[in-house]
Amino acid sequence: MAGDPSRTDVSDPSASVDALRAAHSMVLERIASAAARVGRDPAGVTLVAVSKTVEAARIRDAYRAGLRTFGENRVQEALAKQPEIHFLDIEWHLVGPLQSNKARKAIDAFDVIQTVDSVGLARRLDLLGGDIQAGHAAPDGAIPAAPFRHSVLLQVNVDGDPAKAGFRPEDVAGALGEIAGMAHVRVEGLMTVGRFVEEAEAARPTFRALRELSERLRADGADLGPALSMGMTDDFEIAVEEGATIVRVGRALFGERPHHHGDGAVEHAH
Repeated sequence: MAGDPSRTDVSDPSASVDALRAAHSMVLERIASAAARVGRDPAGVTLVAVSKTVEAARIRDAYRAGLRTFGENRVQEALAKQPEIHFLDIEWHLVGPLQSNKARKAIDAFDVIQTVDSVGLARRLDLLGGDIQAGHAAPDGAIPAAPFRHSVLLQVNVDGDPAKAGFRPEDVAGALGEIAGMAHVRVEGLMTVGRFVEEAEAARPTFRALRELSERLRADGADLGPALSMGMTDDFEIAVEEGATIVRVGRALFGERPHHHGDGAVEHAH
């Protein structure tokens, strides 16, 4: 298919950039059409290009094609790529699970951590933020720097899927009450990983439920930003119709990528 980045000869940088530019334009058009159907401004939707397994050179091509926000699933993978493209003005989002023992590296690597799934992890990030703040303390007599606060989203397991991480919807209010007292974490909003469904429309109840949860929490005075990260390649248009402010798109931009589930598993496109 014309413009499919998975069919590009990536040894030709200009061809790679052209294909990524076409894919980017197509995704933006689909976002704009979805937004128009519900009377939204598409400018209110941030496209996160999910670049897991994508090499640094291709991320550079994607940047040249106009993409500015990238998402990685693993802290170590991001840290391996970033030195090669450190000169690019990229906003990095962690969109995969975060183990507490990698929290310090995640703060260094990512501008936004979308997958805070427990109060304990938020507390760990808050403690690390305090250490960072202390390391940048102002000299005696100087005006102190603004408090260091890392942007996070709370991951919500809307569908109660035991295979997915995240807060239960009924537990989010209590979690926000605890996190509100943390000086170095800013909860910009909520995220969810939708159900894997054959028809995109079947994902709508999940996305609607996250939006309604966000609205209820903020109406009740919770210290919660309006961000809603929901929707991926197969269903992001439905997510936009239901209020997504962030969509996480990989395959529609970079093409099919091999995915390996573990020792002995068959590698397949993802």
